[in-house]
Amino acid sequence: MYYLNKRIENLERIFDQNERKDYLRLDLNENPGGLPQEFIDEVLKDVTPQFVAQYPETLHFTEVLANFLGTDIGHLCLVNGSAEGIRYIIQAFTSENGRIVGVVPSYFMFQVYSEMYGRNFVKVPYNEDLTMDVNNIIREMTDDTQLLILLNPNNPMGNVYTDEEFELIIQRAKEKQITVLVDEAYHYFYPKTFIKYALNDEHVFVTRTFSKLFSMAGCRLGYVAGWPEGVKMVQKLCTPHNTNAFAMKFAEEIITHPNILQSLIDNFNEGRKYLIETLDANGYQHKGEAGNFIFIKVKTDAPTIVARMKEEKKILIKSYPNVGEFGTCLRVSIGEKKYMEQFCQALFELDK
Repeated sequence: MYYLNKRIENLERIFDQNERKDYLRLDLNENPGGLPQEFIDEVLKDVTPQFVAQYPETLHFTEVLANFLGTDIGHLCLVNGSAEGIRYIIQAFTSENGRIVGVVPSYFMFQVYSEMYGRNFVKVPYNEDLTMDVNNIIREMTDDTQLLILLNPNNPMGNVYTDEEFELIIQRAKEKQITVLVDEAYHYFYPKTFIKYALNDEHVFVTRTFSKLFSMAGCRLGYVAGWPEGVKMVQKLCTPHNTNAFAMKFAEEIITHPNILQSLIDNFNEGRKYLIETLDANGYQHKGEAGNFIFIKVKTDAPTIVARMKEEKKILIKSYPNVGEFGTCLRVSIGEKKYMEQFCQALFELDK
């Protein structure tokens, strides 16, 4: 008998309809410049026919990553981008109709996975001034809550949590026996991290990706950090050979060559500094103290600016509605200075 899962049939998804050819993409939180070409060329020298033909082995890279993070391989699980790890944590640590608490707006796949598996996703909204009161999160951490999902920094709002705030959250989670997932996809753009909780406590996970600062979105690689028994449960859900050899090769070369990582950080910081100073000098309000993205309140109409940016300037950005006191505004990925110069020039020409 033919069967279709009604949850999947009724699940609303938006798939990317843009093509990046001839466009500057500032709509997906990528690094528009990517890794240096000479670095790419050097890494590819080691690629042989056997390298391509063989199934990838994960042990070596997991050991390299564990050494980089100051832990051991029992605390880590490699995944095909951190979104895969998030999906598995929701599958393994919540039940059908289970209560999941998360802030909104946020990375939308948290809600998609919750709907996909029949979970109850409880939304904690931001204040009108775009701040997040940690007490509003704690209030929703009830006895029947199974999972709390936070981002540090949060996408798309760019806010972060202090040590004191996170301690309150962890204390509440332990009292109520709630598993905590902290997505740190934008770590290094904002170096403060809560990974020590995932490595030292139980029922805390941190997910990270190599797609953002590491500039490897095309390779698909991430990892889950957590207590060993929890990591084993995530590993049970992984498909065989779920991470590819190219991704692990490039990631290893980056984390074992600190100058490459520092160069990526320096280029980003220079671009961010230029963008913030230029927006301020031209009277633009903006929000996003951390991460590689920013909200910008335009002087005319944000959706019109998005459409004209694409058609006239070959730049792809997004508009977001109902962003607190900003209303409908632009959401722009931050890259190195030359791309921010290109964006600002286009913005000032169109937004008048």
